[in-house]
Amino acid sequence: MKVLIVSDTHGHNGNLEKIIEKVSPIDALIHCGDVEGQEDYITSLAGCPTYIVAGNNDYFSNLEREMEFSLEGHKVLLTHGHYYGVSMGTEGILEEGRARQVDVVMFGHTHRPCLEQHDDITVLSPGSLVYPRQEGRRPSFAIMEVDRDGNSHYTTKFF
Repeated sequence: MKVLIVSDTHGHNGNLEKIIEKVSPIDALIHCGDVEGQEDYITSLAGCPTYIVAGNNDYFSNLEREMEFSLEGHKVLLTHGHYYGVSMGTEGILEEGRARQVDVVMFGHTHRPCLEQHDDITVLSPGSLVYPRQEGRRPSFAIMEVDRDGNSHYTTKFF
């Protein structure tokens, strides 16, 4: 299984369109929030199961604030992250993920990629495809691959 993970596109989907074309085929697309009204377009663009949560800029959105779901036996907590203070660090979101006994927590908001793999949980932010804030300011995304043995592997990629 191959999952594309993105965040913080803020209504600008040009890079997302290019990334989907580049990494396809994908089995699922996860968006960690701040789609700014583009959820229907992103869902149709993906052409596969899509998981999208509301970000702090998704005003008047009907998107859920958080989602829990399973991908090939891996329990995922998806949130934008701003309710957990991710701009100050991952401690709060890590604690929440552990409390919910998930395998991976995915979040956005910081516009910086993050991949922390602890013994019991993975904490992942794909960064932003349009307004990156990390050194070098290259748009970023992540790929989750689940191999035949059910093991998950995560890669951060830059565009």
